[in-house]
Amino acid sequence: MGTQHTHEPNEQPDATGRRALLGAAVLGAGGAVLGLSGTAQAAGARQAGRGVKGLPVPTIIGHRGASGYRPEHTLGAYQLALDMGADIVEAGDLVPTRDGHLVCRHEPEIGGTTDVADHPEFADRRTTKVLDGVPTTGWFTEDFTLAELKTLRATERIPANRPHNTLYDGRWEIPTFEEVLRWQDEQTRKRGKQVWIYPELKHPTYFRKLGLGLEERVAKLLRAHRRDRWNSPVILQSFEPTSIQRLNKLVDNPLVVLLSGAGTRPWDFVENGDPRTVADLVKPAGLREIASYAQGIGPTLDLIIPRDGAGNLTEPTGLVADAHKVGLILHPYTLRNENPFLPANFRRGTGADAYGDVFGAYRAYFATGIDGIFTDHPDTGLLARADFVNG
Repeated sequence: MGTQHTHEPNEQPDATGRRALLGAAVLGAGGAVLGLSGTAQAAGARQAGRGVKGLPVPTIIGHRGASGYRPEHTLGAYQLALDMGADIVEAGDLVPTRDGHLVCRHEPEIGGTTDVADHPEFADRRTTKVLDGVPTTGWFTEDFTLAELKTLRATERIPANRPHNTLYDGRWEIPTFEEVLRWQDEQTRKRGKQVWIYPELKHPTYFRKLGLGLEERVAKLLRAHRRDRWNSPVILQSFEPTSIQRLNKLVDNPLVVLLSGAGTRPWDFVENGDPRTVADLVKPAGLREIASYAQGIGPTLDLIIPRDGAGNLTEPTGLVADAHKVGLILHPYTLRNENPFLPANFRRGTGADAYGDVFGAYRAYFATGIDGIFTDHPDTGLLARADFVNG
């Protein structure tokens, strides 16, 4: 959970206008992929400094980079997502180190995404912690200094589904968020086109209790790199609404509330005694409240089109229309090519690493009117968008 920076200091949109910046716009940096004319591409380029409004729709967001092809949250995965043409790279699920640096890992537990288990010097760091109510055993970023983490190397998280990705195990280190911001600048200069990123703040309540608050650290880095503005090419996201509310007071970036299954509760709600579930948040009243401090939502795909007991897609919900009514964009997550992750009616064969009819799945989700989608396979997403827009 997807996923930014010419400044116009004299333009200060109000809250409604700020939300409107995330509305549909099919022109932009992806014009060539969409098969648009040179004139249309030039028009899209002129919009590049106008924030999210300049992005193509549906926006293709490289989930943790091109994680279908490289170990996730590595500069290799981020780079490949850009090379494939992703509109935005989800560069950074942000978690802190013991000495307060922000690094990019899917979770603070790193036993499943690094070679830490192969380092005998860190064997005694293995422990069990309760992470958002769930006992979790492994190695945790907050127990390492940045210098120690830099001795580790990234590995493929789901090798059964992506055995070819294991070829790249050990090639890349864990990037810091500051390194990602510098990489974003470098790639923007090299490509002559603004590169967008979409970092997520992971488990903010958990880390705040440890004295490692994420929001202030993120805001400090964005301000230092002059990327804390309404039209900056950095969209910030979190599963905890109170974290997004805190960010809303610290930075002017586009903000997105991530939403899990309908029956779940955001962990900050659990901690604060708020009885509401995601099912409450996706009702019109809940969406209006989110729109008062955020510009978008990142729902799980099942909130867009539920699945039946056999795993087949059913009929779309009214979430897209309801969110659009209050000015929110929708960037649902996550579409992957492999059979086990697809709705049952789009699976082909039984192999854990075999591809199904993902193009059919894209058509179904795009037809609901979503504004973008997170995908582990940006190249497939771009082809599916071209089919949808030009078809």
